[in-house]
Formats: sequence, structure tokens, C-alpha cells
Amino acid sequence: MCQVEEEYHEQLERVDTPSASKKCVKCKEELAAVVIRAGDAYCRKCFRESFIHKFRAMLGKTRVIFPGEKGVSQNAHKKLRFFPGIVYIDEGGALGQCKEMRQKTTSELCDMFRSTGFPFYILPLEQVLDLPGSVLTPSPLSDQPGSAYKAAVDLFLQRGDSSSDGKAEEQECVSLPAVQESHTWLLQQLIGSAQTLTAKQDLLNTLRQHLLVHTARTRGYSKLMQGDSCTRLAVKLLTSISLGRGAQLAQDTGFSDCRYGDVTVVRPMREYSAKEIAYYNHMFKVPSVVIPNLDTKMPDKASIQRLTQSFVTKLQADFHSTVNTIYRSVWTEVQHHCTAKTFNLISGLVSCSNIFKYLEIKQN
Repeated sequence: MCQVEEEYHEQLERVDTPSASKKCVKCKEELAAVVIRAGDAYCRKCFRESFIHKFRAMLGKTRVIFPGEKGVSQNAHKKLRFFPGIVYIDEGGALGQCKEMRQKTTSELCDMFRSTGFPFYILPLEQVLDLPGSVLTPSPLSDQPGSAYKAAVDLFLQRGDSSSDGKAEEQECVSLPAVQESHTWLLQQLIGSAQTLTAKQDLLNTLRQHLLVHTARTRGYSKLMQGDSCTRLAVKLLTSISLGRGAQLAQDTGFSDCRYGDVTVVRPMREYSAKEIAYYNHMFKVPSVVIPNLDTKMPDKASIQRLTQSFVTKLQADFHSTVNTIYRSVWTEVQHHCTAKTFNLISGLVSCSNIFKYLEIKQN
């Protein structure tokens, strides 16, 4: 970490932005259409193939999702060997949105989800108030040996493609379920009881996660797929350290999280940067709906989460290895026991977190 009395005579190196007129690094023929990072320039076709292959390879090498299983997901290719479903949790009640605005957003999302052909579920966050206490109790997980995965693949191939299996669910086309005003008021009271935006965001994330886990259990899904990118996980990693949750780093930022027992949380998008995902969505016109959240239009110092995100993304813009350095250097060592070098790094990050908390106090 920097010391007050230290002098630096050399400036940090900045990686020059490579020209997009160079050849694709994969096919060596077409001109590059997108530059993900220094030295990684792809044409349109190769970028699409690489993007999809990375997702499939992540699921294949981890062998977490067995063929024929149901997994709650937001993105899945039609040739995957499992049956994905989509869950959207409407948080408009916590934000004070009117019913008309919430219904409009839900209608737009229904049209988008319907085009995927997957079953989808629209849930208001108010339903978290009616969850049973058992949602916090991990359910027993049946251990499956490594050989079971190969057997499941063989059985799936014998039965044929998933589209001919006949067991996939029909789409569940629903509008936003009726929500009692008393439930919305209780939810707003609960969120409002948190004194700072940092606490409100943390509480909202916890409520959302509990409702997702409960939905997966009641709908018969054994995997809960979240779209956390490497950029988002790097921010979450620093935020968790700032909030004193270093003990949960492996579960919160790893590929799989088995703390819920019968429902395993997986993050197949963790090898993608936010820039890479944004380029893919723009180039191939992936439909999207803009939904405000608690920190929309808030200043950088409004919360620890907001400040950490601003710090990481701005540093990443000038130094392209920032996200990978934060995520891989810290998380990998935390997972395999901290070394002295990593301990010093985490100590430095904790010092940064104290600055974050100080700035938040000053802001409030």
C-alpha cells in the first residue's frame, strides 16, 4: 500500500488502446470488430463463437449441472442438456414505484421471456414476507459420485435431444401477482429501517436471495444460475471485505455455492467481464429492459457498494488487468488458504474499506 513519505519516480504504465483495424486473433482472416482487452481482437463471428463456447465450457468442466436437471437461469442455449427456467423478482414495492409502473415493466419482461421458449415466473418481492423459516435451514444434499455424471450423460444421449424428451415445462405466462398494500407497506418499513444505503442494499440482496432459493425449491429446480460477471464479482469481493464478511468470500464469489443444501447456486458467467457482455448484447441485439434500483442516480459516495463499483470500473478503464488482479489474486488464495502475500493484500484492502466507510459517514 502507499505510504505518505514514499516517493515514486516512475509512472504506472497504461496499456494503449489497440487498433480495431487489425486482424482477428482467431481466424486470422476477418478484420476485428471488437477488442475485449489488449491482444484480444475478434471478428463478429469468432467473438460470438468464443462467447458461447466459454459458457458451455464452464458448465462442462465443473460438472455441477447433470443432464436432465432443472436449473433456474436467465441465459441458456437451446442445445444445453438441462431444462432452464427464468425468474424475475419485482422490487418496485421496495423502491416506492406505483402499480402502473410495475405492471408496465412486467409486461415488457413477459414479452421478452416468452420469446425464449423457457418457463418463467414473475414474483413480487413482497412474497418474501410470507416465506417459511425453513428457507434458512439447509436441506440435505444427496451426494453423487463423479461416475454418476458420465452415466447421466450416456442416459441423456440414449433418450435423444432435450426437445424430444417431452418433459420440459410449458411456459408459465403470468402478469404481476396481486399484492396487498399492507404487504408493500411492511416491505417499505423493513427497507426503511436500515439507516444507510449500504445497509439497505445489503438487506435487499439478502431478501432477494432467500426468495430465489425458495422458488427454486418449490418449483423443483436443483440449481440456481446467477449472471454475476467477473467485474461484478470483483466489486462484490471488495465490498464483502469492507463489510467484514471475509469468511463468506468463497461462497459469495466462487463458481458454486452449496450452503443451501438441496439448491446449489452457480455462476457460469464469472469468466466474462462486464465489457465483454455489453459488447455481445449490443452486437447481437439482445433485448433488454432498464429497471431502476436503490442506487440509481445516486452519487459515488452514497454507499460502500456504489463507491467500490465506481473505484473498480474507473481503474479498469485505464488499467485493463484490474478486475482479474482483484478477483483471481484474492479469491483464489482465500479459497486455498491465505498466504502471507495475500494476507498483506487483504490487509491493504481492509484499509481501503475503512476509507469507504469514512466517506460514507461523511456523506450521511
